[in-house]
Amino acid sequence: MADFHLEVRDLTKSFGGVHATKNVNLEVERGEVHAIIGPNGAGKTTLISQLSGTLKPDSGTIIFDGHNIAGLPAHKISMYGLARSFQVTSIFLDFTAEDNVALAVQAHAGHSFRFWKPAQTDISLREPARKALETVGLGHRADTLSADLSHGEQRQLEIAMAIATNPTMLLLDEPMAGMGAEESARMVGLLQVFRKDHTILLIEHDMDAVFALADRITVLVYGETIATGTPDEIRGNDAVRAAYLGED
Repeated sequence: MADFHLEVRDLTKSFGGVHATKNVNLEVERGEVHAIIGPNGAGKTTLISQLSGTLKPDSGTIIFDGHNIAGLPAHKISMYGLARSFQVTSIFLDFTAEDNVALAVQAHAGHSFRFWKPAQTDISLREPARKALETVGLGHRADTLSADLSHGEQRQLEIAMAIATNPTMLLLDEPMAGMGAEESARMVGLLQVFRKDHTILLIEHDMDAVFALADRITVLVYGETIATGTPDEIRGNDAVRAAYLGED
């Protein structure tokens, strides 16, 4: 019997008369990399936003580790062990890489940013921040202003900010967005390492990365799931090819 880390049932979110997600059902097994793919406007980021608590669903249930988290605010969902990276880089550019990760640790602990100044020397924040940066290969860039990091390094920094909160599951929204081939390959290698200790739900347009990483893939079109299966099953699905992948 499958051990589901995340179960989504009939998740629906509308904006005006448009269904961004419509009765979405999704099961993510513990320890797997599960990719969500689909054309622009399919509802992928809306789905992730509901799972992470930045959007409240209109209806449906989200069971994470046995807890119904549907409608809970993001900070409470984070406490259950769910961490998200965003499609658009969301870091403080005028802070160092280590400062950004320390802020993520501080926020996860429930402390206000107004206490940031004394927190700059707080070892309980600095040590996990440095460890997370080492894990993603940015230990040597800890004291670098985030604005001076390359785009790929900024995406790595976001991953460091997520894993520094000790999540059991990562929600990654297009981590390869805007990357060249070399940076994308580096990120794929990084995620291959993280999959040993984390369940990963991945939204990504880079199909080479998806097929290299995913154990299973769910396809969203117009807010609805049209297929779920292994990479080989998705490649061979006529409906998926017609809606998204193309004949090639």
